[in-house]
Amino acid sequence: MTGLAIFRLPHASEVTCVRQVKGTPEELRSCQELNGRSGFVVAPFEVTPSQPILLIHPDYTETMAVDDVMHIPDMPSFEGSSVCTNVSGSRGTYAIDFANFHSQLSLGFFQKIVLARCTDVKVDRPLPPLELFRRACMRYPRMFIALVWTEKSGCWLTATPEILLEGVGNHWRTIALAGTMQLEGEQLSGEGETITWSTKNIQEQRIVATYITECLEQFTSDFHEEGPCTVRAANLVHLRSDFTFSLSDNGHIGDLLHALHPTPAVCGLPKRAAHHFIIHNEYASRRYYSGFMGMLGTEETHLYVSLRCMNIEGGLYHLYAGGGLLKDSSEEMEWQETEAKLQTMRKILEK
Repeated sequence: MTGLAIFRLPHASEVTCVRQVKGTPEELRSCQELNGRSGFVVAPFEVTPSQPILLIHPDYTETMAVDDVMHIPDMPSFEGSSVCTNVSGSRGTYAIDFANFHSQLSLGFFQKIVLARCTDVKVDRPLPPLELFRRACMRYPRMFIALVWTEKSGCWLTATPEILLEGVGNHWRTIALAGTMQLEGEQLSGEGETITWSTKNIQEQRIVATYITECLEQFTSDFHEEGPCTVRAANLVHLRSDFTFSLSDNGHIGDLLHALHPTPAVCGLPKRAAHHFIIHNEYASRRYYSGFMGMLGTEETHLYVSLRCMNIEGGLYHLYAGGGLLKDSSEEMEWQETEAKLQTMRKILEK
C-alpha cells in the first residue's frame, strides 16, 4: 500500500476508506494542478519539494461502520513513517513568537496574522492509529475526521470543523470560520447559544468572511452569505458564515482552491506577505497542519482545512494548534486558546 485515507463526514454514521496500492500518490506543486483531477487530496500549508500536495488515486474504496475500521487489512507500519523532528514548543518559545508576530501588527504590516505552535506527547504504549481514528469519530460527531498515511507525508489524524470547499454538481459551499471561545460549566450542555462574543472575535471572523467574498467574486456572481452564527466544535465554539454558490464550469476548482487557500483563518492579511512571514518566523514548521485534505471528485467534493490535528510517529504524537492575532490580542489569551484547541487531540490520547 502506498497511500491510505480513512474519513468520516460530519454527522455521518459510516466511514470511507480509500487505498492506493499501485504506483505512488501523485505529487503536485500547486493547487492549480488540481484542475480536472480527482482523488483524495492531502495539501500542506506551504508547498515544497519535500512536502508537496499529494493526490491519492484510490484503487480500492469501501464504506463501513466506524468500529469496522479496526479490521482494515494490510495496514502500513507507522513506526518512523514521519520526517518530523521533535519541535515541542515551550511557553517561552511561544512568547518570543507572539512578540515577533504582534510587533508586525502594531507596525501596521498586517491586518491579521495567525500564530501556530506544536507540542509533543509521548506515550509508553503507542496507540494504534485506527483506534485513535475510532475514538475521534465517537467523541466528535460534528467534525470531519480523517486518518491519512503516505510515505511522503507520514501519518496524520485530524478532527476539523472547517470546510474549505464542498460541492455536488455545480452547487458549492464554503465557510468563514474564525473566533474561538471555550465552553465551561452549564454551557457544555448546549450549543454555545449563551456566548457573548468579544469585538476581537467578531472582527477576526469578519476579516475571513470579507476575504472569501472577494475570492468568490473572481469566479461567480451567483453566491449568497448567511451568518455569522455560533457553532460548536468539541468544547469550543466559533463564529461561522456560510457561503453557497454555483459555478458554470467545475474544471477550474484548482484555481478556486489557489485563491482560497490559505484563508485568513489560518494565515493572515495581506495573504502572501503573512504566508511568507509565517514560514520564515514561526518556531515550528506547520507541514500538513493548516493545509487541507479530503475527496476531490468529478461529481462530489469534500475538502476540509486540516485543523486540530496530530502527526503520528510511533509512540510520539506531534499536536498542532494556532490562533488569529489582531492588534489588541494578548499573549495570555492566545496561549490559552491554543491550549484549548490542543485538548481536541489530547483527549483521544488520554481515553
